[in-house]
Amino acid sequence: MLEDFGDEWVTKYMFHYRWHFKDDIEKAGTILPLLHGITLDDDSHAAFKQHISDWQTSRLWVVGSNEITAPIIEASFKRFLGQLNHCLSQHPFLFGSRPSSADYALFGQLSALVGFDPTSRALAHEISPRVIAWQDLMEDLSGLEPSESDWVNFEGAEQNLSSLFQEVGKVYLPALLANSLAVAQEEKTWTAEIDGAKWEQRSFPYQAKCLKWINDEFQALNESDQKQIKEFLTKTGCGELIAEK
Repeated sequence: MLEDFGDEWVTKYMFHYRWHFKDDIEKAGTILPLLHGITLDDDSHAAFKQHISDWQTSRLWVVGSNEITAPIIEASFKRFLGQLNHCLSQHPFLFGSRPSSADYALFGQLSALVGFDPTSRALAHEISPRVIAWQDLMEDLSGLEPSESDWVNFEGAEQNLSSLFQEVGKVYLPALLANSLAVAQEEKTWTAEIDGAKWEQRSFPYQAKCLKWINDEFQALNESDQKQIKEFLTKTGCGELIAEK
């Protein structure tokens, strides 16, 4: 679930902060073309900068970013930084002393949010310098020799990750469920109340598949583990994630 949250919700933070704020648009528009071709002549660079900036800002709707949802995205990002700070104050990775797929999902988005884009990096520096340091450490984990004993037990994970799952239940789960229903009913858009405000966005079949895959993984667990996980999800506001059979 946290891997999916990183891929499908934290990416909203990333795209919003990069293409919503003037300083971030300026930096991304300037640097990204040069990553495609460091020898671009000045005229080509200026044209490429204008094109990519116009194109990406016009596509903020893809992640649901607009004047109504901007405060929701920004408030969620600030809470997320505090929640991740708590996790990293207990263990070097989300589930203990070795990285999981969820760590890499968050790292992928944070490499932009705190490694490149100025507005979101400044917020991270203010709220959680620990997250900036973690992103830098995740860049190179060579020499790390993980073992099965590096994972925390369920009780440790529950204590460490509860606040992060509460954020999932607060903002991502309503979007995931509304999108899945819209896809099933062949509706092109979905609407949900997220963090007390109306959110409307285009439906994406892939995200409906994500919800199915999460449920498939849950059903593959034994009965005892299912009971334990369901109790945790319910306590953190994520109980609706698992479809009743």
